Amino acid sequence: MIKLITTMKIAFLIIVFIHGLIHLLGFVKAFGFLEVKALTLPISKPMGIVWLIVAALFILCGILYFTSSKYAWLVGLVTVIVSQILIIYFWKDAKFGTIPNLIILSVTLVSLGSYVLHNEFTSRVKSDFSENNTLSTEILTETDIAHLPSIVQKYLYYTKSVGQPKIKNFRAEFVGGMRSKPNDKYMKLQSVQYNFYQKPSRYFYMSASKMGLPATGLHLYQNQTATFEVRLLNWFKVVDARGDKMNQAETVTLLNDMCFIAPATLIDSRIIWKVINDTTVTAVFKNGSIGISAVLYFNGQGELINFISNDRYDTDGKKYDNYPWATPVENYKITNGYFLPSKAKLIYQRPDGDFIYGELEYKSVNYNLNSIED
Repeated sequence: MIKLITTMKIAFLIIVFIHGLIHLLGFVKAFGFLEVKALTLPISKPMGIVWLIVAALFILCGILYFTSSKYAWLVGLVTVIVSQILIIYFWKDAKFGTIPNLIILSVTLVSLGSYVLHNEFTSRVKSDFSENNTLSTEILTETDIAHLPSIVQKYLYYTKSVGQPKIKNFRAEFVGGMRSKPNDKYMKLQSVQYNFYQKPSRYFYMSASKMGLPATGLHLYQNQTATFEVRLLNWFKVVDARGDKMNQAETVTLLNDMCFIAPATLIDSRIIWKVINDTTVTAVFKNGSIGISAVLYFNGQGELINFISNDRYDTDGKKYDNYPWATPVENYKITNGYFLPSKAKLIYQRPDGDFIYGELEYKSVNYNLNSIED
């Protein structure tokens, strides 16, 4: 998939560069550097300068797109508009330039959609940095964890959370794949997320490709309210989940993140613990009016190896199926000073068998930030 995306970007870059170089012909004709038989209409020198500027803008547009600049859409949109005005003005000679302009406009609009969604993501994150980021980051001590079940205390020692700062937020990046049906191939993805714990919030932005087309997913959880959207070509909604069941489901995900990405947050007074046996406990988490629970499974070493909740829904935005949700993990390793699981599977335990709909792996995790890292 990565090779396909790179090939498509190179092909687009070639189209943009060639289209830009063709615009140079208007400049060449206007200043009489060469005879351009394909252009039969007269071109003034001021108009020739415009042709030159558009050529340069197309080259810039191609470079910005290939380097994944977030403002490539803006340069592309302006360039296509000016180019098409020139083409209409010189329609007899330049009408076929409309075809590459339509191709470039299509890619530009996809890029614009990505920008709009990412801007929604970053604006929410920036708001929390301003208004929801004052929790203490003093050192986590034995006293802080004394009220926890012994296996959870062991886990906090195992993950090297004790003796390090308490956690008020984190930023995590993942790579992996997801799918909507058991027989589907995994849709490759990369994601970035921010969680805050003063007033629990979670923001998850995902870039992926479905059927060779770009798709973007956006989870937003703030003030006990959650939404989840997936947009094909960054504009067309294929998933739009919201409402009470989505709010509950995302609260489960928030607790899951606390367990596996930010274990130091398990001292939170909003969690009530119930011991099942020496290596199994139930965590009951309440965020405002929403209460959820999960069973946490540990091994003898103190590793948390699975998390199962009956409070999360499998949804496509149209229907909500309540199956046990499991996230078995493996491959504990040092991640920015903490000993954390680096790989996870996302599973709905359906009556007809387990459906592994996702596999994720850490790319990076950073804690206690004071501003967004873009």
